[in-house]
Amino acid sequence: MSFSSKIKSKYTPKRLAVKLNSKGEQFVVQGHPWVFSNNIIKINDDAKSGDLAIVFSKNKNRVVGLGLYDANSPIRIKMLHSSYEKAEINGEFFKNKITTAYNKRQGLLRTNTNSYRLLFGENDGFPGLIADVYASVLVVKIYSEIWLPYLESIIPSLQQMAQAETVVVRLSRSLEQSKAHKLGNGDVVYGVLENEVVEFVEHGVNFSANVIKGHKTGYFLDHRANRKQVGEWCKGKTVLDVFSYAGGFSVHALYNGAKEVTSLDISKQALEIALENGKLNTYSGKHKTIAGDAFAELKQLIKNKVTFDVVVIDPPSFAKQASEIDLAKKKYAQLAELGEQLTAKNGLLVLASCSSRVLADQFFEINHKTLSARKRSYNVVLKTGHDTDHPIGFPEGAYLKCGYYRFKD
Repeated sequence: MSFSSKIKSKYTPKRLAVKLNSKGEQFVVQGHPWVFSNNIIKINDDAKSGDLAIVFSKNKNRVVGLGLYDANSPIRIKMLHSSYEKAEINGEFFKNKITTAYNKRQGLLRTNTNSYRLLFGENDGFPGLIADVYASVLVVKIYSEIWLPYLESIIPSLQQMAQAETVVVRLSRSLEQSKAHKLGNGDVVYGVLENEVVEFVEHGVNFSANVIKGHKTGYFLDHRANRKQVGEWCKGKTVLDVFSYAGGFSVHALYNGAKEVTSLDISKQALEIALENGKLNTYSGKHKTIAGDAFAELKQLIKNKVTFDVVVIDPPSFAKQASEIDLAKKKYAQLAELGEQLTAKNGLLVLASCSSRVLADQFFEINHKTLSARKRSYNVVLKTGHDTDHPIGFPEGAYLKCGYYRFKD
C-alpha cells in the first residue's frame, strides 16, 4: 500500500537567517512557539511559507531556535525547536517528535478507547497541524502551508505510529483556497475509506465520526474525560445536553443508565447523528431531541417549568477574536443563569467553555458570580480542563475549561 503522490510538495524549502527584537528572542528562548511579524528585525527578502527559519540571538550570533516561516499569518514563524542544542529538521526529527507525543497518550490507550488525538498542534511541537485517530482511521488536519513541504515524511510516520489502515487529510478554509498544493479537503492519501462514517470506542462507549464532512476532524475528543465523568453520575437521572452536536454527553448518560436524555442543538443533522450514536449502544432510557437556538429553547423550557437532574451546557467558542471577548462573557453568564433555572433540586449543572480568549479564572469567576446571585446553595464539585491526549505546552494552548456545580436545594 502506498501513499498518494498528492502529499509530495511542489516546493523545496530553503534556510532563512532570522534576527528578532529582544521581546521576540525572549519568547523563543522561553520555549514559546509563536514569533509575530513585529518581533522580526531581519530576514531574507525571498522568504516563502515552509522555509526553515534559523533564529539567531541578537548579540552573540548563536542559534536559539528553529521554526517554519509562514507568509500568510501574523504569527510569522512557528517554532519547532527552541534550544541551544543543535537539531537537523528532517524526517527523523519529526518521527522522534511523533514518538514522544504517542508515548504521552499511553495511559489513555490502556483504557477501552481507540480514539485519541495523536498530535495537538503547538503543544506537541507541530504548530498548525492536528492528527486524530478513530479506530483504524487517521485524520490529519492541516491549518497552514508551512507543512506542505514536510507531509511526505510526516504522514507516513504518523500512519506507522497509529497503525492506521487509512489516512484522510482535512484542510483549513485558507488551505482549501491555496494553490500551493494538489490536496483536496477529505482526500484519502493512504489505504481505502469504505465509509466516511467511522465507528470508534470511547471508554467502552460506541460512537461514530464523519471523517470527511464532520466538524474539525469529525468529532470533539477534548471532552472525553468530562463525558465519562458526567455519564457516571447519570444513572436513573433526567439529563439535558445543550449544544449536544453528535451527542457526546447524551450517549454517555444513556449508556450509564439515565432515565431520560434530551439533546438540544441548532442542527437537525447533528441531532440525527446523536440519535444514531446512541443506538450503537444498549440502553433502556428515552432519548429525546430539541432542534433550535439554545438560548431561545432554554427560555421556553424554563417557561414550561421543566427541570433536569443533570444539565450540561457546552457551547462553541464565543470569542474567536479579541473584539468578541466581552460579548462572550455575557453569553457565559446568561447560560449559567439559564442552566441554574433548569437544574432540579439537588441537581448537577456542568458548564464548559472552549474560548481560549476567555481564561479559566475568568470563566469560573463568571459562573461563581452568576450562580451566587441566584441565591441557591451549591458546591463546586470539580473544575477540569483538557483530557490527557490534549497536553498543554504553552499558555495559549489551554482553551478548555469545565465546572461542575452541585445544588443543595
